[in-house]
Amino acid sequence: MNEETKTDPNEALADEWAAALDEQDDEESGDAAATATFDELTDESGNDSVNMDAILDVPVTISMEIGRTKINIRNLLQLNQGSVVELDRLAGEPMDVLVNGTLIAQGEVVVVNEKFGLRLTDIISPSERVKRLS
Repeated sequence: MNEETKTDPNEALADEWAAALDEQDDEESGDAAATATFDELTDESGNDSVNMDAILDVPVTISMEIGRTKINIRNLLQLNQGSVVELDRLAGEPMDVLVNGTLIAQGEVVVVNEKFGLRLTDIISPSERVKRLS
């Protein structure tokens, strides 16, 4: 066995970090922080549009909102089984579809194979959705 295989992996990793930090200190001048630069996401054809392939597998949270209301803590603590909370929407109004808290569509409740679902009735265009994210 040579000397490298006998070395503790944690020590080797610590040595690599120390060397990287030393290099970083040598490259930086004064106390100024280094600024990272990133290339713009563009279509491979050279267009200025966003390259969606880079984000297609990013997980997001989708939720359907049937309504909201505000109540004070006293009334909240008095809720029990059978209590009814009045929401700010009328029966039959479309529900909002939110992705990470951003409205992307509206729809109506449906039942499919004994499970609730949502039939989308109004969708915000993809370009408008991207604009709302930024």
